[in-house]
Amino acid sequence: MGAQVDSGGREGLKSRLGFLMVAAGCAVGLGNVWRFPFIVGRNGGAAFVLVYLVFLALLGFPLLTAELAVGRAARKGVAGAMRALAPERTRKFWYVLGCVVFGGNLLLMMYYTSVGGWLLRYTAGYAAQGISFTGAGAKAAFDGLLADPSTCTKYMLFAVALATCVCLAGVQRGVERVTKWMMLSLLALLGVLAVKALSLPGAMKGVEFYLAPNWTPLCEHPFRVCFDAMGQAFFTLSVGVGCMTIFGSYVGREHSLVTESLWVTAIDTCVALLAGLVVFPACAAFGVDVTAGPGLIFIALPEVFAHMGGGRLWGAVFFLFLSLAALTTIVAVFECLIGGLMDETRWKRGKTALLVGGAVAALSLPVALGCSIRLPGGVMSVLDAEDFVFSQLWLPLGALATCVFCTWPIGFGWNGFRDEAGSGAGLNTPAVWKPYMRWLLPAILLGIIVGGLR
Repeated sequence: MGAQVDSGGREGLKSRLGFLMVAAGCAVGLGNVWRFPFIVGRNGGAAFVLVYLVFLALLGFPLLTAELAVGRAARKGVAGAMRALAPERTRKFWYVLGCVVFGGNLLLMMYYTSVGGWLLRYTAGYAAQGISFTGAGAKAAFDGLLADPSTCTKYMLFAVALATCVCLAGVQRGVERVTKWMMLSLLALLGVLAVKALSLPGAMKGVEFYLAPNWTPLCEHPFRVCFDAMGQAFFTLSVGVGCMTIFGSYVGREHSLVTESLWVTAIDTCVALLAGLVVFPACAAFGVDVTAGPGLIFIALPEVFAHMGGGRLWGAVFFLFLSLAALTTIVAVFECLIGGLMDETRWKRGKTALLVGGAVAALSLPVALGCSIRLPGGVMSVLDAEDFVFSQLWLPLGALATCVFCTWPIGFGWNGFRDEAGSGAGLNTPAVWKPYMRWLLPAILLGIIVGGLR
């Protein structure tokens, strides 16, 4: 097993709160607010939430701990960390694999920045003159945005520029400071929105659907419900592309990473659960179908705001909240790309940040321009193709690589991972994780990959 690498004066995060907010900001994203509510709606409500929480503990929590431990042990991004911590005989293999895993961050930004741009456009629309559509009008407005490449490109470039400027300022003065305030603002806005949604007439019907278990969908479609719960639990914490590894490399050893992972998981889960307390009561109050799928945010909820008193204000607050959720993830992934490249190239931060920003902007253009690709089964948008490759292949394969690296002697090994993850005040690495992460968790990840390809 490779030795731990000295930080050598490398810039780190200033405070524990800063680390928790940055790591949680990386995890908290559109999956919590956009994907979580419509998957809960599709699978019957509270019963699915309970199954999801079980899989979150089984999948997301140990994988998050593993990524943080690899980063803190090596004080490098994922590719450099795997090379530094692996035995000499397998070092080149893990470095190449780490580079492949690292590339997933770039793939994510190639479409995530465009979605972040859509949210910024809706926020600006509500704040400026109010987007107030009902029925087919909301769908027409969203379709019109997608058919307007100039507007999509402009807001995508704005999201890229924001993230680049934040990262240019450095880890502490930029990423930590800005993400901390964005996350605190996000949590405050979410609390305000939840209070408003719960105060609407008829909101309790949505709360009942969300919190009172209905076991019928689980009994009728157990495999679908469990697969959806596994997928959401896995994707919600942004593990599998080494993004958390870079933030592990910035944190000290005062606290156990098992404890820190538990805090990050708890914050991420609270955001997702609170988002449900916004969406389901609001939809119930105005008779909107909670199983509307991906269109719930951009098509169904604008109808809610159109019928709500002060809908322009609440629409602006809601889409500002979504924009902050997207931007915290974009900033975090930009920092992962910048930090990882700086480790490998020794370039200055300014040069690296501008290079990353320029590359992401250029590679994001096909999505912003609405390009499609022709496949044997038909035509698919570039956004859908990139999201499929990232979600169904890159993330679970990267997580599988991390599992093997942290539990087998051909990589960091169980002893190295256990000692690093448990170092500091707080919880130790559970002994049961060794057989679980070595055998069962990889089998589950393979199941997710196979299931996603069907």
